[in-house]
Amino acid sequence: MAARPPKDALSRSAKPAGDVLSQRALNRALLERQMLLRRASVTAEEAIERLVGMQAQSPNAPYVGLWSRVEGFRTDDLATLLLERRAVRIVLMRSTIHLVTARDCVALRPVMQPVLEQQLFGSAHGRKLAVMDLDAIVADGRALLEEQPRTAAEAAALLDERWPGADADAIHHAIRALAPLVQVPPRGVWGKGGLPLCTTAEHWLGRPLAADSSPDETFLRYLAAYGPATVADVQAWSGLKRLREAAERLRPRLRTFRDQKGRELLDVPGAPLPDPDTPAPVRYLPEYDNALLSHADRTRIITKEDGVRVFTRGAVLVDGLVRGRWNVARSRGTTTLRVEMFAPLLPGERAEVEEEGARTLAFIAADAKAREVEVGILK
Repeated sequence: MAARPPKDALSRSAKPAGDVLSQRALNRALLERQMLLRRASVTAEEAIERLVGMQAQSPNAPYVGLWSRVEGFRTDDLATLLLERRAVRIVLMRSTIHLVTARDCVALRPVMQPVLEQQLFGSAHGRKLAVMDLDAIVADGRALLEEQPRTAAEAAALLDERWPGADADAIHHAIRALAPLVQVPPRGVWGKGGLPLCTTAEHWLGRPLAADSSPDETFLRYLAAYGPATVADVQAWSGLKRLREAAERLRPRLRTFRDQKGRELLDVPGAPLPDPDTPAPVRYLPEYDNALLSHADRTRIITKEDGVRVFTRGAVLVDGLVRGRWNVARSRGTTTLRVEMFAPLLPGERAEVEEEGARTLAFIAADAKAREVEVGILK
């Protein structure tokens, strides 16, 4: 699984003066690699792989994230991938639900398995599981979920009947961590609802997981999508520990920089480093967007103070930085995009926020009888 920097980025790559990258240079590099400086002419499937998956605990979030990144994206583009089993929703990085392609599902789950196990056995559930026949319980759980899709909680309840005295809540968490469960449609399909019914990735996709659990190629792909970055950044994105060893193995294949605090930044050759003065358009990102969550030090795109204001709400990028938040409200036949900026906007900025907001709302609420955009200051 090789690192895949954007094909059209190589001609725009430029080595910066010296070896120190400013915060603005890191911001523009992140925006370019995240397809946020301009929408990319790629398929939804290609975009998801370029991003190494998308945060997806909110089922509709990836749709907005892709619309903000991919030229001409339609909701059916992603819904079709899910229905045709070419993309899935599965627990991966940081033990959270991610949207990935089928190819990346079988490749990434073995790499991320230590993250899930560490969380499981480091919790109170781990102590309860220590006295259970865990292999047998998980095997039974897999069989139940392959028999028909069920929620993990339903499977745990059935297992509780088969294993008297076992802790149902601990079983629930064990199945979630130790069996590679995908959430099947209609969950995750735009305009549809439904419980998070699960089956195993192998059963759903008709193929086994990869045998290779080395983090090296995933490390390289992270850098192509989020770099230049520190080892701590890669660990924060993935949840994996002790990645310094992987960094040293990969060092002959990497280029290095420093940030303004003197920290070493790693990068893959050929990945774009745009001019820091490159204009950045207004973009609306969904809650929990990858671009905001994938570094130990997130200040290249959002301040610590503003971090608490978003994530469960959508974020508004102005000049490449999070400057506001948004949500959609529906009342009496009108769908309203409510935008709360964290500080006053310049006249030109306000017009762009309103215009991009109107386009975003038209995507989200295409069938609405009436649409409005309200822009104010957070009180």
